[in-house]
Amino acid sequence: MDLSTRALGDYGERLACRYLAAEGLTILDRNWRCVRGEIDVVARDGSDLVVCEVKTRTTEAFGAPFEAVTWRKQRRLRRLAGLWRDEHTESARGLALRIDVISILRPRSGRARLEHLRGVC
Repeated sequence: MDLSTRALGDYGERLACRYLAAEGLTILDRNWRCVRGEIDVVARDGSDLVVCEVKTRTTEAFGAPFEAVTWRKQRRLRRLAGLWRDEHTESARGLALRIDVISILRPRSGRARLEHLRGVC
């Protein structure tokens, strides 16, 4: 991953966290990593534990950003969510799991466009 791609991803994750906080969610973790992968954002939304994948693109030439979250990626996010829960039992106790995707289109000029897809799997 080159620097510009990483910078775009970091930008998208910062924007997503600001958006989620403004929507009333509590950010519990960001860029959580283990040997099996990474979760972009973990948040709490009332009684839900929200594992959020953030996809940021500059163009829709290869489809909308959220289209990159395939059923395989969704399955992987569920597994990672279980591992996160195992590591954070106090934060996750009694919460139902929800997988969300935040899709951000950041064109070279103009404002970014954010779309929040709740409960994708």
